[in-house]
Amino acid sequence: MTTLLTITHLNIAYGGIEAVKGIDLVVNEGELVTLVGANGAGKTTTLKAITGTLPTCHVSGEVTYLDAPILGDKSHHLMQKKLVMVPEGRGVFMRMSVVENLLMGAYTSKNKVQIKADIDHWFTVFPRLKERAVQMAGTLSGGEQQMLAMARALMSHPKLLLLDEPSMGLSPIMVDHIFEVIRTVAAQGMTILLVEQNAKRALEVANRAYVMESGYITMSGNAKEMLDDERVRAAYLGEG
Repeated sequence: MTTLLTITHLNIAYGGIEAVKGIDLVVNEGELVTLVGANGAGKTTTLKAITGTLPTCHVSGEVTYLDAPILGDKSHHLMQKKLVMVPEGRGVFMRMSVVENLLMGAYTSKNKVQIKADIDHWFTVFPRLKERAVQMAGTLSGGEQQMLAMARALMSHPKLLLLDEPSMGLSPIMVDHIFEVIRTVAAQGMTILLVEQNAKRALEVANRAYVMESGYITMSGNAKEMLDDERVRAAYLGEG
């Protein structure tokens, strides 16, 4: 099994406040790994450390991708290495059309035939985007913007896809659709690291899981087994 991403003893501090406290995490090729925990646990900060999008702070530890250190790399360099993130809040280009947003996801490619084929493919996965192909992204609903952000990321053919809170702020029906797409993309062999507050939905689709609390990894293991763990059920699933 090939390891794509390894995080070792990662610490992140803003001034005197430690947000991430020496965590270890591994993502292997072909896995869907989820990092779950309450708001403020340090999940998004961890993703931003991986992608070089943190604000000024103190970072120590190691992050390796494809056996090479990447801590401190610029985000556009990481995209060229096929490591791509769908950020919390979607981050679509509001004054560009749906198609123009998708083209931005493929900006490293010069193969126009492949780009068109990719757009057609993601329009079949997200038919609502096809219906709104020429609309400005800023006129889309929150769920449609989430679809667009995911499709834009997938246009780059990533080796590792990072998803930061994809269900946040969406209606229950749209959450169902987003998780079905995540399941479908993972089944096609895409390696995914999913950060998600909705622990139940995340654990249902993932292979392995890490639980993060107050900057620490407190549990890790098989995601389906965690669904039946009394501690997880009491803390994150509203049961127990």
